[in-house]
Amino acid sequence: MTDSILYHEGNRKLQDQFDSRRISDRLEEKLARTAFTADDKAFIEGAFFFFLASADAQGRPDCSFKGGAAGFVRITGPSELAWPDYDGNGMFKSLGNVAVNGNVGLLFIDMHDKPKRLRVNGTAAISRGDPLLAETVGAQLIVRVTAQAIFPNCPRYIPKFSQVEPSVYAPQAGCEPPEPAWKGFDSFKDAVHPRQPTFKG
Repeated sequence: MTDSILYHEGNRKLQDQFDSRRISDRLEEKLARTAFTADDKAFIEGAFFFFLASADAQGRPDCSFKGGAAGFVRITGPSELAWPDYDGNGMFKSLGNVAVNGNVGLLFIDMHDKPKRLRVNGTAAISRGDPLLAETVGAQLIVRVTAQAIFPNCPRYIPKFSQVEPSVYAPQAGCEPPEPAWKGFDSFKDAVHPRQPTFKG
């Protein structure tokens, strides 16, 4: 067994095979934490997107992209963050997983002048009655994550991109976002669910 917040026996076995346990331990000692720093908060709340890893009750994985306007993810406590779930395709792949298995991993990436990435692993819960809904444009429900491990990763393989403009679909006060074209395709239009949230502005 291990008392590490980052590693389990599978990690340790490979670290020992490749003689990387010492650097792994040092990285955890120096970089891993369970509470957000001021820099973490600025980075996360300035992000336009992140990637969400989840798994169902049988451990079958899923990875999804979550995006919005900068600030759509908020640090809501020393070890907690929250984000709104916006109108989507109605499959609820990720959040359906959260409903049966709260273990999640979040990956935040900045691909601009100084590439950076930050991982947040923890447990998630979803709510249609969260107080944040009252102040969030376009949300169907709120997802809150209690962080168990927060740690940066080496950015060496992150390519550099320039952001041209944010997505026109990201909810904004005073604007009804356009519907995506696929909802009007003959194959889907008779089955599309109505947009759920009431847009405020």
